[in-house]
Amino acid sequence: GFLFRRRPSVGIDPSFGDERLAALRAAAREGARRWPEIRTALSGAQDPEDLTFLVEGLRSVAGLERWIGEVIAAEPDEPLPLLVSGARHVGWAWHARSGLAARYVSDEQWALFRGRLETAQEQLLAAAESAPDLAAPWYFLQITARGLRAGANRAGADVEEQRFTAACRHAPGHLAAHRERLLQLTPAWGGSREEMHGFARRSMLAAPAGSPLGELVAAAFLEEWLDRGGDPESVYMRSGQVLGALHEAADRSVRQQSFVRERDWPLTFNTFAMAFALAGDEVAARPLFRAIGDRATEMPWRYLDDRSPLVPFLEWRSRVNR
Repeated sequence: GFLFRRRPSVGIDPSFGDERLAALRAAAREGARRWPEIRTALSGAQDPEDLTFLVEGLRSVAGLERWIGEVIAAEPDEPLPLLVSGARHVGWAWHARSGLAARYVSDEQWALFRGRLETAQEQLLAAAESAPDLAAPWYFLQITARGLRAGANRAGADVEEQRFTAACRHAPGHLAAHRERLLQLTPAWGGSREEMHGFARRSMLAAPAGSPLGELVAAAFLEEWLDRGGDPESVYMRSGQVLGALHEAADRSVRQQSFVRERDWPLTFNTFAMAFALAGDEVAARPLFRAIGDRATEMPWRYLDDRSPLVPFLEWRSRVNR
C-alpha cells in the first residue's frame, strides 16, 4: 500500500497528449494578448467534435475568466469568445461548488455556482444564436442545464433532451454530448438505472463499428457500481451479465480495427480498463492498460480516489499486470 501512496512519477495530462490542446492551454494562461493565436487554432478545428474537444480543454484553465471579457467587448458579434467564456464559466462554477457531497456545500458556494452557470448559459445561448451551425455551444448548454438542475421537472428534462438533440443535429454521434446525456440520466442526477443503460445501449447499437460510443456501456456500468456504493470488491461488476455486455461493447469499439485513436481516446480506454479491472477480467483489462501506457485520465479513476485519481490507476494497472 505504501508504494502506491507515494507521489507518482507520472501525472494526468489534461491535454490527453494532444499537442494542439497543450499549446492552446499554455496560450490561454498568458492572457488576452494570445487571443489571436487561440482564435486561429479554434477556427482551424477539423470538425464540430474537434472544436468541442479544444474548447473543453480550455474550461479548466484558471485565470482565463479574468481576461476573456476584454475579448468579448472588443469582438461583441463573434461567437468564439462567447463560447470560450461560457465554457470557462462552466468550469469555474464547478470549482466554486467543489468536489464535496451536496450536503457539505455551503449556501455561499451554491449561490456562486449557480451565478456562474447562469452567466455561462447566457453567453452560450448568445454563441449558439450567433453561429447556429456550431455544436459546441449546445454541448456546454447541456452541462449548464444539469448544473442548474433543469431536469428536476418535466419541462427541465425536455430542455436537457432538446440541447442534446441540438448538439447531435450538428454532429451526429457527438461523443462529448453523449457522455453528458448519460450523466443526466444517472440516478445521481435525477434519472434511473434503466434510462441510463437503455440510452447507452441504443447509442452503441446505432453507431457504426469502431465508434467510441461503446464507451457509454462501460460508463453506465461504472455509474451503477458507484450508485451501489462503489466498493472495489463489489460482486455487481463481476456478474456474467455485466461482463458479457462489456465484452460486446469493447468488441464494437476499442477492439475494432476501425477504431481511431484521436483526441481524448485515452478516456475511452481508461473507462473500459477500469470496468474490466473491477469485473475481475484481467485478460481483457491487460491490453487496455498496455495501450494506455501512462495516459491516465481523471475520469473514471476519481470514483476510486477523488483527491488522487492517479493512485488507483497505478494500483490497478500493477494488479492487472502482475
